[in-house]
Amino acid sequence: MVVVLVLVLIAVGSVAFHLLSPWWWTPIASNWSYIDNTLIITFWITGFVFVAVILFVAYCVFRFRHKPGRTAAYQPENKRLEWLLAGGTALGVAAMLTPGLVVWKQFVTVPPDAGEVEVVGQQWQWNFRLPGVDGKLGRADNTAVTADNPLGVIASDPSGLDDIIISGGDLHLLLGKSVRVHLRSLDVLHDFYVPEFRAKMDMIPGSVTYFWFTPTRTGTFEVLCAELCGVGHPQMRGSVVVDDAEAYKNWLQQQQTYSQLMAAVAPAN
Repeated sequence: MVVVLVLVLIAVGSVAFHLLSPWWWTPIASNWSYIDNTLIITFWITGFVFVAVILFVAYCVFRFRHKPGRTAAYQPENKRLEWLLAGGTALGVAAMLTPGLVVWKQFVTVPPDAGEVEVVGQQWQWNFRLPGVDGKLGRADNTAVTADNPLGVIASDPSGLDDIIISGGDLHLLLGKSVRVHLRSLDVLHDFYVPEFRAKMDMIPGSVTYFWFTPTRTGTFEVLCAELCGVGHPQMRGSVVVDDAEAYKNWLQQQQTYSQLMAAVAPAN
């Protein structure tokens, strides 16, 4: 009986902890409530299976407990039971995978009117690049990175001359404006993650990955690296500030372009 009670308490306690736990998601600040919904569906499906299995084991322990003279009944196979278990498992897995596949398609399908921003990770800081007045990011390459050109912008590409360079500072975004985030790493694996945006993606050296989102409330949100990237990994943090239109315009006017930065270092060279 003790084992049965322990199993029942585990099942009931797990459900109570899930419903009453103070540790929950941070308040969302983007359009990706779909990701929260997908996680909730997964929690409930796996939670139901977990509770059902635990309670079934408790029932079996109680129902088939030892009694003098009782012998086990041997049944080599049960086709109906096997089909029920296999079919139920397949339906459960499909119910968890289907919402994720739908959300993934949305996650990588960027709206045509989305803006652009490039996030460049390196041990152990974040750098950012935004399009200039032409609305286009210029080409960049890791092989072009120097002390004076930390993001490797290609100087011969006219589209990059007015790009706004933010090295080690905060990234500002416009409230309600969808943005495609290009992700590039200069050294090792990193992962750009803002918990309130619910969106994250690995940054792979030699590749450019991406995702998109729409900021839905103003505020300052912490950037984390969600991929172990060396001894300075815990300190690889930054900030994304979501502004209203006026604040964003004022911030943008204070930033330097690539050509301005190059002009500033030219006399020293």
